[in-house]
Amino acid sequence: MIKAGIIGATGYAGVELVRLLSRHPRVKLAALTSQTYAGKPMGEVFPHLYGLVDHVLEELYLPELVARCDVVFTALPHGHAMPVGEEVMRRGKRLIDLGADFRLKDVDVYQSWYKTEHTASVLVASAVYGLPELNREEIKDSVIVANPGCYPTSAILGLAPLLTDKLIDAKSLIIDAKSGVSGAGRGLSLKTHFSETTNNFQAYGVATHRHTPEIEQELSRLAGAPVTVSFTPHLTPMTRGILSTLYANLTEKISTQELTERYRSFYAGERFVRILPPGMLPATKNVAGSNHCDISVTVDSRTGRVIVLSAIDNLLKGAAGQAVQNLNVMAGLPEETGLDFAGMYP
Repeated sequence: MIKAGIIGATGYAGVELVRLLSRHPRVKLAALTSQTYAGKPMGEVFPHLYGLVDHVLEELYLPELVARCDVVFTALPHGHAMPVGEEVMRRGKRLIDLGADFRLKDVDVYQSWYKTEHTASVLVASAVYGLPELNREEIKDSVIVANPGCYPTSAILGLAPLLTDKLIDAKSLIIDAKSGVSGAGRGLSLKTHFSETTNNFQAYGVATHRHTPEIEQELSRLAGAPVTVSFTPHLTPMTRGILSTLYANLTEKISTQELTERYRSFYAGERFVRILPPGMLPATKNVAGSNHCDISVTVDSRTGRVIVLSAIDNLLKGAAGQAVQNLNVMAGLPEETGLDFAGMYP
């Protein structure tokens, strides 16, 4: 059994990790920490886990926690996983970080966008960007996995075949994405107050969202040249889900059916990427509660552009589900272990 600890078990991503790992046949939950709820049973803080998870939440004593675990998950805001990474390296354990601390390879870029000093820059070079569909071999032997952000997951998976096969002008990329309110986290905020979000639809972080450099870094790697994108996120009045609409100018004439087949070939054998047939469009409802990414492609022959739609559950494939998928890759397990279920409907 793999002994797993979760630091930050009571945020939205953290509690989804608890739910998933508590039913994982090869994982034993060794420690769950919470700054706010230390000393309380997990099942009382989250009644949907009552009778299913009997762990008492702990305060974080880092050396002692890492010593008890084979793998540590950090589900914390940016800036907090750096000392965990250092302790994991010292003790020869493994880390899957759901935050941003190890995603960006250029520490100066991280510090510029996140306004936080990076105190573990020596670890960044060895961290692996945890998108299994693209980096599976590197993830297998990694010590630190940087679990991708939710917006980047939907955008990168949606665009990877186009950039790899050089089917689009990389300078023409526009990413128009919408997220449910859970993407903002569990902390209290006026912007996510019920009265502010219900019956409302609004853009935010226009030209300034912190996932921008992460998207550009990974798309540049796929394209083999620097890529700059226009990225605009939006907040929608739903609990969970991301729908990204991706636009780009095509570099060759190709039909929707032909392009769909190129996508199916690119993602052949991938358990969690579903390429939908022409005319069947992704929807957040169809992936909610699952680790799936649904993708469709449409060629607009009138404009010479391609329109890609990519839908994920921001808390599953965009966070906790992908983290468990990464754990399975690291442990040499089938990637669907603990994740082999359809989403919720309706």
